[in-house]
Parts: sequence; structure tokens; C-alpha cells
Amino acid sequence: MTAGVDDDDHQIGYKALERGVPVYASGGEPVGTVHRVLDNAREHIFDGIVIHTPAGRRFVDAPEVVRITRRRVTLSIGAAEVAALPEPRGALQTRAQRAGRRWRRRISGGR
Repeated sequence: MTAGVDDDDHQIGYKALERGVPVYASGGEPVGTVHRVLDNAREHIFDGIVIHTPAGRRFVDAPEVVRITRRRVTLSIGAAEVAALPEPRGALQTRAQRAGRRWRRRISGGR
């Protein structure tokens, strides 16, 4: 079963996501827990989450977050990709840099 299929809990908004909720990779493997939710409060835009992993904190950009429930967060990327994610300090770039990265991913077919 994939992580999204075996979770019958209702989806919630990112603002209701609590610290400590388990985070799962696309293959269903647990990869960490939620440390902090990042948003642009002025524009009400979800920017991503910072997660605790065995290797330290990692920043997960909003497009990689597939589903948020009270009991779990499911990502669109695998465990190896999660391990390669940047630490939060390096990830908190300007909006223009993040937007450029998102558009490059869309243009290249998600790679």
C-alpha cells in the first residue's frame, strides 16, 4: 500500500498541522516528523515544512507535500530524495528563487 492509500483520515489545512506529526515518503517509508510549517502569512500561501529526520532538519518545499492529515504528512518524493533535501537555512530563499525552481521542475517534467 502507498502512504496515501492506507491513511483514511480527513485532509486538513496546512495551518492546522501540528509539530510532531509523522512524515512519510512517497513509498510509505517514515522519514521524519514535522518541526515547523512555513507560509507567507500576508498572501496566505503554503511555502513548505521543516521536518526532523535522522540526519537533521530538512526543508520540504510545498509542491512535494501531497497530503496533510491530523496523523501524517505524505510527500511526493522518495526517502532518498528526502535525505538529499537542504537544511532549512539554505532553503529559505527568496520567493523568486523558489518560484524559478518550481517552474524549472514543471518545464522539465518534474525531474
